[in-house]
Amino acid sequence: IRAALMCRDLVCEVLVIGSNLPIIAAPGDDVILPCHLEPTFNVQGMTVEWSKPDLKPDPSDRLSREVPDMKMASYFRRTELFMDDMKHGNVSLKILNVSEEDNGRYRCFIPKLRSGVKSAIVELIVGQKICSIQTELSDLESCFVLRSLCSRTQF
Repeated sequence: IRAALMCRDLVCEVLVIGSNLPIIAAPGDDVILPCHLEPTFNVQGMTVEWSKPDLKPDPSDRLSREVPDMKMASYFRRTELFMDDMKHGNVSLKILNVSEEDNGRYRCFIPKLRSGVKSAIVELIVGQKICSIQTELSDLESCFVLRSLCSRTQF
């Protein structure tokens, strides 16, 4: 979710910024859920938490923490943060080998950030492959049905 920089008394506040548009992928794809800070701010050494806020009963289960006992089992060895880019404010999450079970809203949260906007939401939609079509140019096109959108989309 994009927000403008908030400046008070000539002091600009650092904001966590996600994506206005959903991230759309096919099963088996690797995806990046974008999240960064504006203006650029070094968050190395700070805790960055990614979670699925719509999960029940415990939305605080972490997806990307490097502490294995705090990471949800279904995301173990499938998520990565861009550790070297954190000094530039990039806190995006890479999810490997997505499946339809990964559909949903994801929350990027930096609890110790001194800001009024410490989190952002990114939506992931994983579509199911339903057909393959050969075109005149011999390019292979794939059709996907996106359950969340209830429509047919070509990639």
